[in-house]
Amino acid sequence: MADAIVSRLGQANGAGDVKANFVKVATGEILTAFARTAEFTDKQLVRNISEGKSASFPVTGRTNGARYHVPGTEVLGTVAKFNERVITIDDLLLTDYFTANIDEAMNHFDTRSEMTKQMGEELAQAYDRNCAQVAVLTARGGAVVDGLPGGGSLTNAAFLTDSDVLAAAHFDAAAVLDDKNIPASERFSFVKPVQYYMLAQNTKVINKDWDGKGSYSDGKVIKIADIPLVKTANLPNGKNITDGPTKYQGDFTKTAALIMHKSAIGTVKLLDLAIESEYMTSRQGTLIVAKYAVGHGGLRPESALELKLA
Repeated sequence: MADAIVSRLGQANGAGDVKANFVKVATGEILTAFARTAEFTDKQLVRNISEGKSASFPVTGRTNGARYHVPGTEVLGTVAKFNERVITIDDLLLTDYFTANIDEAMNHFDTRSEMTKQMGEELAQAYDRNCAQVAVLTARGGAVVDGLPGGGSLTNAAFLTDSDVLAAAHFDAAAVLDDKNIPASERFSFVKPVQYYMLAQNTKVINKDWDGKGSYSDGKVIKIADIPLVKTANLPNGKNITDGPTKYQGDFTKTAALIMHKSAIGTVKLLDLAIESEYMTSRQGTLIVAKYAVGHGGLRPESALELKLA
């Protein structure tokens, strides 16, 4: 009897490594998990670089005001001030997983897909934590360009416990940002899950008669004061962070929430999220590594507000 003709699902075009396609599946899971869980990726300015260790972001000031022209006088221009912010790439950030062939053979359910999903989520959480920390620190900073305002804060002891107080703070924040001529579009409010669900139960926030946006039954809040709300567990609330890169460290024990415009912070990507997978004959298993090389930094302090406890 002739041998069966076996189609190896892992091979690319029926040739080569019998596990090649399986690696691609794992890659997709990591990328999907990262995109699904990272909240800051599309709420800031991002630049990709192909080489080097840093990138420069120009910060422009404003012209020196409008004025009435006197007939016959020459128009020569006014002084406009500029500055730049340089964001440096951090060390390579990675997470890894090794699975033994014998364990996968004996196991009755697939563990590799679940672990690769968790690897993507772990990198996403680290990305968001660093962005949140640098955004709060940016809100504490002074003006980058002479003549422009610096960052700011709103203070109330009840930001974590009183939904009316927290909702009112969004209107105060909108007024502050308006006074600083920060665009009304692309503003975001980052709050802890407990604050988010507290607001979802506030009738003034979600009541349609008040033109509220959200749903009590779904536990969703869309926006307050035209500022979309983002639920995140990665705000550095109540922490004094002294580990990791120095530029992300700070005392956040009074931090309650963060409201910012997209221009407040930026990210530089040298190596975007990628995966490496290698079958190690000597160890009879597969090593999977997910990694990226990025850096985060503050750009415009006037675009960020820290909500903090008294």
